[in-house]
Amino acid sequence: MLRIVVVDDHLMLIQGIKKLLEGRSGLQVVGEAYDGREGVELVKRLKPDIAIVDITMPGLNGLDATRAIAKHSPRTKTILLTMHKENPYVTEALDAGVHAYVIKSQTAGDLLRAIDEVAANRVYLSPSIASVVVNAYRHKDGVDHVPLTLREREVLQLIAEGQKTKQIAARLGISVKTAESHRTRIMKKLDVHDTANLVRYAIRRGLISA
Repeated sequence: MLRIVVVDDHLMLIQGIKKLLEGRSGLQVVGEAYDGREGVELVKRLKPDIAIVDITMPGLNGLDATRAIAKHSPRTKTILLTMHKENPYVTEALDAGVHAYVIKSQTAGDLLRAIDEVAANRVYLSPSIASVVVNAYRHKDGVDHVPLTLREREVLQLIAEGQKTKQIAARLGISVKTAESHRTRIMKKLDVHDTANLVRYAIRRGLISA
């Protein structure tokens, strides 16, 4: 029995996925979460075989959630279920170590096939995205790669979502001084000097949608 956790900020989509998966023998949805941070905590606790994760979610996007899942539950395989066919999402997904990249506009059978492939220790890409993903990964499309830590990426996403330093500190359970230090280090690493350019960088890296 494959144990599966579903992480998406749209309740209707989660309900649809649960109905699809629970109608097939050998699959069991053991948990659901509505944002990336909650999803990571759920995976850490339940240690499922597979986590089906949306990319675009507030607070912690699916790309960084995937990285955190790999760190805290390395046996859990991640399937990204997304509407995004373009770079930088595809490049970031492969860099994050996803096991499958499935487009939401595909048929339900595409997700089921992805689960089968991942369960067999293979990588799966939706047919409509395969060539785009491979090309983006080979060429990177000129997207710069600055080595931000996972915490710095979390802070960057929250900044890009318009949250103030005090809000970020409260959200992450850190002091205001620490949150401000993260912001300063991020700006120094990226060589940017204002919030507008931080937002542009976050969009280029797929941390938030434009």
